[in-house]
Amino acid sequence: MDTYLYAPTIVLFIQYSLLFQRYPLYMELQNLTGVSEFFLLGLSDDPDLQPLLFGLFLSMYLVAMLGNLLIILVISSDSHLHTPMYFFLSNLSLADISISTTTIPKMLVNLQTHSKSITYAGCLAQVTFLSLFAGLESLLLTVMAYDRLVAICYPLHYLVIMNPRLCILLVLASFAVSLLTSLLHYLMMSQLTFCTNVEIPHFLCDPPQLLNLACSDTTTNKILIYFIGTIVGGIPLSGILYSYIRIISSILRVSSSAAKSKAFSTCGSHLSVVCLFYGTGLGVYLSSAVLSSPRKGAVPSVMYTVVTPMLNPFIYSLRNKDIKSTLWRIISRIA
Repeated sequence: MDTYLYAPTIVLFIQYSLLFQRYPLYMELQNLTGVSEFFLLGLSDDPDLQPLLFGLFLSMYLVAMLGNLLIILVISSDSHLHTPMYFFLSNLSLADISISTTTIPKMLVNLQTHSKSITYAGCLAQVTFLSLFAGLESLLLTVMAYDRLVAICYPLHYLVIMNPRLCILLVLASFAVSLLTSLLHYLMMSQLTFCTNVEIPHFLCDPPQLLNLACSDTTTNKILIYFIGTIVGGIPLSGILYSYIRIISSILRVSSSAAKSKAFSTCGSHLSVVCLFYGTGLGVYLSSAVLSSPRKGAVPSVMYTVVTPMLNPFIYSLRNKDIKSTLWRIISRIA
């Protein structure tokens, strides 16, 4: 199982090498509209709230970063945790770190400097990267549901089915699909023509908000957004639901109450993260359709981009005896 020790690092290297190789393309992009920057209006215009928002989001960002990095450190340092479930968890932590880093640092800089601007290239980069890592997290949650399905329904064949090669292939396939959909987002947004109004009532470059600012026809773009949402949201969620239907059906056939409790406990953390991720994601899209003020739609996005990545490490660490015991061993060694 030594493969699992290095796999998260390999995946991280592949992710960021691909991303930063493409980033210069954003800077060289020919802007068809002459728009050089957008203005992110943020969560509030009240100057008295700016220091409070800065401190709050900085604290949540640091907690999210440290928590997810700690999960990766714990999994990498203990050979007993070099299993498929924890391999996928370490990559989920990488996705959480990336989602927060895509949006929050820029927000913090704007709050600190009392600036609301973001360059045209930076806005496109933010849209693309957020689509990439959100899609990756969605697909990783589906892969983790499949892992639990195999562990509970086919326990005797688990290590044969979930071998290191398949696990790495599943993560790379998830990244490849997410990269493809993020490139579709990039191409879609780069073809938009914008008018003089470049104020985005949000703290990040949100695709629906950009479509509202466009002067050109956005019918095709809206269709593509629904298509992408189905690929990285609808299909993975359907896969998760199918996996848990199979899991619940298998657990109910077990006569021992202790075995049932153990089986449910292995799925509890994953189910909590799935509900948190898809619940907040659904809240973002419903709020954009229901709320009359676009500015209010930015509030649910805080849950999606900051709160969820911050809570995921706590959900897995507090409910997982293996991670807690390894974490205490690391702390005792340092102390």
